[in-house]
Amino acid sequence: MVLTKRLVLASRSPRRLTLLRQIGLAPEVISCDISEEFDPARSPSENARSLALEKARTVAHSLPNALVLGADTIVLLDGAMLGKPSSRADAIRMLEALSGRTHTVLTGFALVDRPSDRWVADVEATQVTFRPIGQREIQEYVDNGSPMDKAGAYGIQDDYGAVFVSRIEGCFYNVVGLPLSKVYSTMLDFQSRLMQS
Repeated sequence: MVLTKRLVLASRSPRRLTLLRQIGLAPEVISCDISEEFDPARSPSENARSLALEKARTVAHSLPNALVLGADTIVLLDGAMLGKPSSRADAIRMLEALSGRTHTVLTGFALVDRPSDRWVADVEATQVTFRPIGQREIQEYVDNGSPMDKAGAYGIQDDYGAVFVSRIEGCFYNVVGLPLSKVYSTMLDFQSRLMQS
């Protein structure tokens, strides 16, 4: 894909940057600090989508001409939204809850164009099943620090968290942090609509 504008990733996630580079894109990274608190009045999908849009808009506001991509991932277990763990104890609690169960990974993403301020946002859902994991495995995984920057306190792609997953249904890359196929097709369609207007 050839983009007509510079692409900016509104995220400091190294996993999202790697995924975009994997499909031939070379975004500039400009992270933003927003409150990632969930709004209880919104559904989990709406929370993921609105947080992604807020990230993209916050970064886009300071740019004169760019296409800004924001994303946010939420893990959903029995209707409860799990974001990034706030502490070691919180990471342990999340992993214990996920052990032997199926959960949903939701990634919201948004594209904001500057200077038009037009935008598009969507969300992808993937079902992930964990095998039963023991207390020692959980303690060792948390002790290495890996879960602390990941929704649901695990990573499927680049560390020991991968061995917890026994099955996925849906987009693997969504669990990593960005549903590549949907993001790519949305970018193509959005860019086409922008050029026609």
